[in-house]
Amino acid sequence: MLTKVFGSAVFGVDATTITVEVNVDKGVGYHLVGLPDNAIKESNYRIAAALLNNGYKIPGKKITLNLAPADLRKEGSAYDLTLAIGILTASGQIKSDKIDKYIIMGELSLDGGLHPIKGALPIAIKAQEEGFEGFILPKENAREAAIVSGLKVFGVENISEVIEFFDKGTPLEQTIINTREEFYKTLDFPEFDFSDVRGQESIKRCMEIGAAGGHNIILVGPPGAGKTMLAKRLPSILPPMTLHEALETTKIHSVVGKIKNMGLMSQRPFRNPHHTISSAALVGGGSYPQPGEISLSHNGVLFLDELPEFERRVLEVMRQPMEDREVTIARARFTVTYPSSFMLVASMNPSPGGYFNDPDAPVTSSPAEMQRYLSKISGPLLDRIDIHIEVTPVPFEKLSEDRKGESSVEIRKRVTAAREIQTKRFAEFPNVHYNAQMNTKQIREFCRLDEPSKELLKNAMERLNLSARAYDRILKVGRTIADLEGVETVNGTHIAEAIQYRSLDREGWLG
Repeated sequence: MLTKVFGSAVFGVDATTITVEVNVDKGVGYHLVGLPDNAIKESNYRIAAALLNNGYKIPGKKITLNLAPADLRKEGSAYDLTLAIGILTASGQIKSDKIDKYIIMGELSLDGGLHPIKGALPIAIKAQEEGFEGFILPKENAREAAIVSGLKVFGVENISEVIEFFDKGTPLEQTIINTREEFYKTLDFPEFDFSDVRGQESIKRCMEIGAAGGHNIILVGPPGAGKTMLAKRLPSILPPMTLHEALETTKIHSVVGKIKNMGLMSQRPFRNPHHTISSAALVGGGSYPQPGEISLSHNGVLFLDELPEFERRVLEVMRQPMEDREVTIARARFTVTYPSSFMLVASMNPSPGGYFNDPDAPVTSSPAEMQRYLSKISGPLLDRIDIHIEVTPVPFEKLSEDRKGESSVEIRKRVTAAREIQTKRFAEFPNVHYNAQMNTKQIREFCRLDEPSKELLKNAMERLNLSARAYDRILKVGRTIADLEGVETVNGTHIAEAIQYRSLDREGWLG
């Protein structure tokens, strides 16, 4: 007897419906075709034990299973439940006329329990688009899939529940969530707040400017100055995510299985990979491509602590995705694209010893060591970082103050107002959303300077020996400072402040 059940495969951040054809006929054998990987090939052992422990069995006949389309590579153990239900239906142990109305996915344990799967959200979106009535999957993934409206989502704990649903009509409990309510419920509760930071007012100002214009930032300072503490609080002052951004971000995290029991992500992601990370783990890749840290940071912040400790080749592969705001991974049979629009925040010590330019600390690094240390950061990568700021340790008097600093909510209001100005300004440019993304032509149009401001910038570049790459970045940052003040014209005050944020371009740093 031939039967068809439906599962799904995830490629990139989108899903493709997979038709599982199961034929049970005279003879003996178990044949699984359609480009399955090893995890799927091993499924017959898990299925046999799960069925036996729940009062069913794999029939002693010739079983042929085809995963169509057959030229598309399938991976993972999430097809266990799909294959098991197909075998039971084809062998007559389940009688139901509604199996083809559902997407069925789940990894089986030997007792018939279900383990969570990856990519539940994109699978649910595809199922809804193709008109399936419902989606049956492990209970841990139910809230994630239920984000999609117009699709019945049933979270189950054991294969016996699915069998009774199809064979005996025993109802399953539908998971229903109000997507908008879930989204707004946790929107304004950041984990870290700038009110916890004592002192560092100039650095907070720098962070506010970076957030307002989407500018990448590098923090330079000795150990213990508070670089990591400040970076962790940056997402709390970024504009709240829109519902579209939240769905887009949740899809990416769903693909790597990081949404268990969470539902919709409403907080901007903050990723902090270790400096030993590989290129594939940072930008994505592998035999079966998966999103990397830059995609998991999409719509949020990627924090690279101790930037010179990262391998230079790892940092270099990040340059193109930073420019294009997406990363494309090509394989022989297919190509996948992951979004990667993130704000980069990096930190570094000023020298291998950590205390270069500190008059109270002994010099522990030779000029050659300094050059080797700083040369790990290439010019093209530094070109993509608009704001350089030196972070100094907070004096005891500031640390011991009882007065709290300005809260993230208050700072976020100013940042959001500045972003709204930019949204209107760039309404005619579909690929530009904030100041950091301006090209040369747009800089000339939106960052016009009067003669005194031009003279100020010229003198600063000559006296501080600023590089040519600093010119456009100063104008971009100056534009953002003007937006925070709500003024249309970039003036000398804005340019003077922007010049302060180019520490690494000055003579004596990176040459």
